[in-house]
Amino acid sequence: MNSLAGFHFLKRIQIIPVIFFLLAVVLRASPAEGFKKEYKLQVAVGPTFYWSQGAAKFAELVEQKTGGAIRVKPYYGSALLQGAQLKVVQLVSKGVIDCAFESTINISPVIPECNIFSLPFFINTFENLDRIENGQTGEAIFEAMKKKGVMPLAWGENGFRQITNSKRTIRMPEDLKGLKLRVVGSPIFIDIFRSLGADPVNMNWGDAITAFQQGVVDGQENPAGVLIPVQIWQFHKQATFWNYLADPLILFWNKKQWEDFPQKIQQGIAEAAVEAAQYEKALCRAGLDGETSIRLLEQKFNHEMAVPDPMGHLREQKMTVTVLSDRERAAFKSATQPVFEKWAEKIGKDLVDGARADMAQLQE
Repeated sequence: MNSLAGFHFLKRIQIIPVIFFLLAVVLRASPAEGFKKEYKLQVAVGPTFYWSQGAAKFAELVEQKTGGAIRVKPYYGSALLQGAQLKVVQLVSKGVIDCAFESTINISPVIPECNIFSLPFFINTFENLDRIENGQTGEAIFEAMKKKGVMPLAWGENGFRQITNSKRTIRMPEDLKGLKLRVVGSPIFIDIFRSLGADPVNMNWGDAITAFQQGVVDGQENPAGVLIPVQIWQFHKQATFWNYLADPLILFWNKKQWEDFPQKIQQGIAEAAVEAAQYEKALCRAGLDGETSIRLLEQKFNHEMAVPDPMGHLREQKMTVTVLSDRERAAFKSATQPVFEKWAEKIGKDLVDGARADMAQLQE
């Protein structure tokens, strides 16, 4: 072999590994096996909330557990919905959006079984909530979602919703009389607060802030994981922790798309969903369930909470934080009993009885 031919031969030898490397990169990044380049994930809130941090963790874990075959991109602040906040189930079922991490409140118009979590003063504790989600009630809700064309993967959490206001301490039902309160746009919320003598109004958060500043709206209700990022102490000095209803989240995917995935891909996404939801739940519960969630975050996720004591943090911001006694909570439960009965009938006796049975297992 002459020197020129040897040079070309060596050059070809050197190029071959580069070609194989580039081919591997292209195959890994291309939609081989029919995969999309990007799967869009709907998230209702902005990136600073625990809810969104859970979505980001899900995207990270999906890529990791599928070897980079599936890449999920979260779209925060309901950017994919263009104002159609309550149509997320329809849009995912049609494949307009691939997947969502959504509140049961927002999917309840399509999955009415989700109103079980909004029955006033029914669930009240994390233990009750976990039993319902992992019991026959959670199974019934997941089956209802599958029938609507979406595949539920895991339970997340926004938290138990608490109430804040600029007027007075709330300990008994009569303390709510005459207060104008911003609530989410679900009919059961309107019914609950009207039954307590308040004036509930539905408005977006931007309008609510203006209304707080102008003094035309007195208060609002949201979980602790929302109160801190929005710095609610700028507007309100009174907070009552009453756990009047729960606000779980569900991670779900377009069902047809899901069924077309190979089993290995399904397994990777499912594992990512469960782990990310566990992380997100712990963020929301940290400091509210003793040391349980803080310890889980530190030991499993190597995560240290910036605000490990939500109630203490609100007090540091000069808020008065009230935690209802059992007697005070019983007074609210009694006052909202007509609303409970009305909505229990709408939801269905079997589902409500099933939820009671799930919670009763705590005593076994």
